[in-house]
Amino acid sequence: MRAFLTGPLVRLFPVGLCVLAIQRTVLTEFRPFGVVLQIVLALAAATGAGAGPERGALGGFTLGLMYDLATGSPLGLTALVYALAGFVAGYVLTLTPTPPWWLTSIFTAIGAAVGETAVPIGRALIGQDGWFTTQLFTIVPVVAAFALLMSPLFVPLGRWCMCVKKTKWKAMHE
Repeated sequence: MRAFLTGPLVRLFPVGLCVLAIQRTVLTEFRPFGVVLQIVLALAAATGAGAGPERGALGGFTLGLMYDLATGSPLGLTALVYALAGFVAGYVLTLTPTPPWWLTSIFTAIGAAVGETAVPIGRALIGQDGWFTTQLFTIVPVVAAFALLMSPLFVPLGRWCMCVKKTKWKAMHE
């Protein structure tokens, strides 16, 4: 029971609720270039960049499921897209065990761009038309840039939510 209470889902749920509240209230009114900024997607991608691909997929799926339940979108669609974003962003930890902050920021932006691009693909697969527009050429870069800017705050937050401690290098004993 203690492992569950100190586990990642218990930490991610209240943080996700706060971020989802910001998404649904403040960011629906503030639209740079006519684009709704996706703060939940940015947190999902940053969780992957800070915790690795598997935990990023778990965090992204959890945040996406919360988003689906709050918005009434098809259950599981956003969850799968955000899990993909977390997994792609988490790939940075397979390249280097302790990436610098700027590399995690770049991978957070890449994960957010992949996630935002996957939304219309997923909607087309379930039969919803009208999602592929020329506005995607504006939406994807704006969402990726927002994730890039938010990543110095969200990567440590996502690492904390997923119960991942930063690795410490120690000198080898001779």
